[in-house]
Parts: sequence; C-alpha cells; structure tokens
Amino acid sequence: NRGVASSQAYRHKFDNKSPDDLPHDKAKEALKWLSRELDDALLKFIKQAQKNDTLLCCFYEFRYLPVATEIQLAIKRGVDVKLIVDGKANEHTDKSGKFHESFPRVDNLKTIRDAQIDMAHVIVREARTNSIQHNKFMVLLKGTQKQPTEVWTGSTNLSIGGIHGQTNVGHWVRDEETAKHYQAYWEIIRQDPGSRDSDSSAEGRKKNKDLRTAVEGLCTVPLTTEDIPAGITTSFSPRIGLKVLDMFVSMVDTAESSAHITLAFGVNKAFKEQLQNNTANSPVVFLLLEKKDTPNPRSTQPFVVINSSNNVYKAWGSFIDQPIYQWARETNARIMQINKHVSYIHSKFLLMDPLSTDPIVVTGSANFSENSITENDENMLIIRGDQRVADIYLTEFNRIFNHYYFRSVLATTKTSAMTAADESLFLRETADEWLVKYKQGTMKQKRVDLYAHMKGFS
Repeated sequence: NRGVASSQAYRHKFDNKSPDDLPHDKAKEALKWLSRELDDALLKFIKQAQKNDTLLCCFYEFRYLPVATEIQLAIKRGVDVKLIVDGKANEHTDKSGKFHESFPRVDNLKTIRDAQIDMAHVIVREARTNSIQHNKFMVLLKGTQKQPTEVWTGSTNLSIGGIHGQTNVGHWVRDEETAKHYQAYWEIIRQDPGSRDSDSSAEGRKKNKDLRTAVEGLCTVPLTTEDIPAGITTSFSPRIGLKVLDMFVSMVDTAESSAHITLAFGVNKAFKEQLQNNTANSPVVFLLLEKKDTPNPRSTQPFVVINSSNNVYKAWGSFIDQPIYQWARETNARIMQINKHVSYIHSKFLLMDPLSTDPIVVTGSANFSENSITENDENMLIIRGDQRVADIYLTEFNRIFNHYYFRSVLATTKTSAMTAADESLFLRETADEWLVKYKQGTMKQKRVDLYAHMKGFS
C-alpha cells in the first residue's frame, strides 16, 4: 500500500481529513489512494477461486468487511472456504480501571456475522492466550483434487488500518511447492493446538512443545545464510529455540554490500549486539522503524546505541506538525483514527545484498523478534536469487525510507541542539556546496556507491 497518510500529498489531495470526514466520493478516492490497490489484489486473489476450488484462510485480524463479503460470495459460488481467525478470550481491565474487550476476537466475530459467513466455515483459534495467531495468509487449492497452487501472504492485517494506514506488504506466490507447505501448516493450526488456561503447567508445556515440534517438522529451514537454497524457502512458527532469528540477524550483519530491514516494534537486542562492533567502513545497514530508537525507562538493561559510526542509518515514522516556510502541516493515521497503535511502519521484510546477483528477501508476518519465532503463529518466505523480487522490495524500502528520513531529521531538530535554521538541513545551491553532501563517508555517497557497483545489469 502507499503507507503515507503522513504526507504532503495526502494534505494537498484530501486536506488532512479522515476518510470518515470526507464526502462519499472523496472518501472512496482517499481510501483508493492510500491502499494503492493492495485491497484490489486481496479481492482478486479471492475472486479467482471458482466452484470446487478451496480457500484455506488464516488471519489474526479479520475485520475488513469488503474482504469478508468477498469470501461470503466465494462460498455462494461453490468455493470450499475454511477460515481460521484469532479468537482468544483476552479481555481485561487495565490499571486505570478501563475495561478492554477481547481483541481481535470481538471484532473478528462481528465481521463474520456482518458478512453473513456461516460459522461452519470458521475455526476460532482460542488456545495459547499469551501468544497471538499472527498469520495473514490464504492458500488456493484447485478443483476437486484440491491441488495446492497459490498463496497470499505478507504483513497485511484485514483492517482499515492495515490496508489504508500503516505500511504493509501483500505477496502473491504462484508456486505449488510453497502452497503445499502452507496447506500443511494450515492443517496444524486448524486443530487449535497448544496450551489452554485450564491446563496444568506440565500439560501446557507438553502441548506447546508438541506444537513447536510439529511446526518444525513441516519443512527444513536453513540455519545459516550459506545454506539457503535458490528459490523459495518457507519458515513457520512457533519453533523451538531462536536459531532462525539468529540467521536473520546474521544476514543483516554479514551482508557484503548492504542490508535493509523494517522493524515495526523496535530494534531487537540481537541485532544491536551484532551491529555495535561494525565500523563506518562496514557494509551499510538501513533500519526503517515505527518510532525512534530510544531507551526504555522500564528496562534494567543498558541502552545500546547504533548509528552512522556503525554504518547504520535509521528512519522512523513521523509527520510534519508545524509549517516550515512553504511546507504545510501534515496528519497521520492515528490522528485520523485509521490506526490506534502502529501508525507508520508495519511491514516485516529484510533484504540482504538486494543489488547483487544473489539477493535474499525475507518477507511475511513475523516481526524479527523472539516471540515471533518461539511463541506466535507466524509465516515467512525466504526468497533467494530473484533479482526482480529484490528490486521491487528495495524500491519500496527506499520510497518509505526517503519519505520518513527527512521527517525523522526534522523531528530530531526539535529535541536537540540543532535548529531549523541549521544550514546543513537545507539544499546547497551551488555545485561545490552541493557536492559536499556527497563526500566520501557520507550516507549519500554510500548510497550512490551501492548503485554504481550493482552486478548483473547491463
């Protein structure tokens, strides 16, 4: 999707108003602009399923009525639809006394009712209330033979905010072997496996161990970058141990030219531990974050700083909240009530040497964290050697990184000794001055070097 409700373009096109506050036709235009056809692709995947086909669906958030309605239409035309949704009973009262209903259970079940989907097609995932059923995928099985053929996956929750607010990715895979793996994983999750609140500690541990063992037994996941084969590798969670996460960390740390990663919920300590000994001459690493990497006041661990001295460059979600000369104020997805929690960066993908002849792309539902490997239901694709896929993901990463890098710098000037009048923040108007920003060792020069030394292109 476009993922930039916090932009000058949205301000000029839609006057910073929420789609809910716009006239009907203008609201449709705003939603279409924000989704950038991500919702169209979702609907198209469902519409391709015809009578005697099967759709196996698995969603954390299932609260976007257009998709639910399209699934109901598929059922009516004879598609065998089976839908797993997160339905954990996790209602609670917080310290302030405010009651929170079960999320996303209440919204998911309401959407199912509103779309008039018969519960005979629905499997409610209720076990393991301390983890989340974080998947967002569909598997298409063709014909009465139920041949697995295609998969829809990625980071996109079925919600207004997932499709129209925060950045997200939908990845449509036409590969039978991949579809076969996803079908097998779906068959495990459909049993609603894992511990229950009513279990004894021993019973719960055994059930969770059995789940992790079953998931690990689905397919072989390489544990080193060198062992990743060309093509598509699938990785599912929950798993035993953190070896897969260790491999993702190693991919970022050992890239030959560059690594790029989106991190919606902060920089995991494992990444910092590996990157903190890098120098300004190491391969360059770009981190795209939901918010600025700052110390957690509740943490007892020392805060580790990684920055340009480690050849690491960060951008994070922000918006222009004050006029700057000819610039206008912006809004964001939280202010417009499109998103309540993650407003900017929700994508989950990692790129290792994307401009080489042997790029690696990791994409899916997991947040590159301990919980995403050992606790939550998650799925990831590891795609090696596909330069077109890497090009698309790198273009997307750069689009968002460039958009928010300026806003990150601007936000930093408000809380540091720098001021908006600092001439280094503004365009140099002569060639000699302009080239200073591209001197050896600057981020701009490093990025130019990446493209200047691309391989495998004529």
